[in-house]
Amino acid sequence: MNNSVSPVSKSETILIQYVWTISSNRSYLLWAIGLCIGQFAIFKVSYPYPDFFSDSYSYLFGAYAHLNINIWPIGYSKFLALFHHLTYSDTALVGFQYFFMQAAALYLFFTTLYFFNLSRWSQKLLFIFLFANPLTLYLCNTVNSDALFGALSIIWFTELLWIIRLPKFYNVFTQALLIFLCFTVRNNAYYYPIISTLVFLLSRYNLKTKILGITMPLLLITTFILYTRNEAYNLTGARQFSLFTGWQLANNALYFYDKVNVDSATLPTAESKRLNQISIDFFKHIEPDGYHSQLESFGGNFFLRYPRSPLKKYLALNYPLNSNMEEVKSWGKAAIVYESFGKVLIIHHPIAYFRYFVLPNVWHYFFPPLLHLAQYNYGSTKIDPIAKFWFHYPSTTVHCISADLQQFLLIYTALFFLVNVYFVWNSIRYFRNFKSFSAQDRIHPSIWIAVLFLFCNFIFSIFVTVNIIRYQYIPMFILLTFCCIVNDYLKSNGALNKSDGTTIEKQQFSLGRSM
Repeated sequence: MNNSVSPVSKSETILIQYVWTISSNRSYLLWAIGLCIGQFAIFKVSYPYPDFFSDSYSYLFGAYAHLNINIWPIGYSKFLALFHHLTYSDTALVGFQYFFMQAAALYLFFTTLYFFNLSRWSQKLLFIFLFANPLTLYLCNTVNSDALFGALSIIWFTELLWIIRLPKFYNVFTQALLIFLCFTVRNNAYYYPIISTLVFLLSRYNLKTKILGITMPLLLITTFILYTRNEAYNLTGARQFSLFTGWQLANNALYFYDKVNVDSATLPTAESKRLNQISIDFFKHIEPDGYHSQLESFGGNFFLRYPRSPLKKYLALNYPLNSNMEEVKSWGKAAIVYESFGKVLIIHHPIAYFRYFVLPNVWHYFFPPLLHLAQYNYGSTKIDPIAKFWFHYPSTTVHCISADLQQFLLIYTALFFLVNVYFVWNSIRYFRNFKSFSAQDRIHPSIWIAVLFLFCNFIFSIFVTVNIIRYQYIPMFILLTFCCIVNDYLKSNGALNKSDGTTIEKQQFSLGRSM
């Protein structure tokens, strides 16, 4: 290829190369389509109804009542409401979630093949994980935001690879829209703008385009936050972005409550002091041995789920819970109290917070439990009436091939740990030998993106939230993808003259490394 080619001809060449890559890998495409259709058909025969758990009914009620704020981010409820205008079929909903997720995986897979010179073994390993993965089916069969958030996140991350490798002006708008959509669906997207900012700083865009790419998602997110805070004020009397944040903060603080001396004078409101008294009574009467053994089994959200926890008791004593709408309002009003309580405890006892919540959460991060995924519909054959109404079921009874069959998904807990270890080991090897790679062959911008994404996810996961396998599904995608990329790169030591390579493959790899 002539290096002095004009911008127009170079663009055409890149397009031809991309089309050629898709054509040369049409067998992967056909296999992916066949596997996805076949697996989905078999799975739906075995699981004719979606899987439901407590969050499912909250999302369904948000869609049914046309809420603009809910206990969870409102994006998935809006999606359910929009989809319901098209069809009330649960099979259609699950099918859309599954095939949307697999389409996003195809985008990531072919982008990876285009930019990185993966070995045949790495290609096959990545293909099998993306398109013959039973965990994908179980996640997409759940009425929950996991599948939608996962698909949007995969597309967003893949867009970042294009921005850092072969940036186009339209990528500025697509990544901004994707970050915004992710932000409305799941709180885990809080750190996405940080990663996006780094990508634009490393990109080859001019300064004006970089500023546009960095600020556009922030403007969209800020608008959404202001709107949500206003809706929260109308519902609860206080401006808050999430009706769940206060609950999470108080839960995290209670993990070290019995290890410190809490000065009630530091609590800012009478309500938080009443919660403090309930917490004192709780820890005074609970068996320490039994309590601590149960903490581990709840994966970091014991006080959110335990029926007799101080948070549940305060809610029941102070707020009405006679209807779904009252429950949403009550959760939001309680969150105000819990946020002030949790913040004060964490700020005044940061070492205890780190020791008794953060450090145990590191274990949960590397070995995330299945929780509700361990059993279909919590092992019950009954669902809430709102699910019956929403999907036009004849009754509230559901069935499947086996409620306990999916316990084999525990293997993903071990897999997540192993892939993390392998990625860290390969990353250390890569950066240790960094200086020996030529400037043309270094793939560091993409590696930095992956490392930053995984680091942000790790920090968010251990410091803020609970850790369960469905929250780590997309990080597992990225981990395995970059394990293959870095491992193959280290094996080849940056050489482009693989015996089975073609001229175009070499050109693609060189173009991909041109950063």
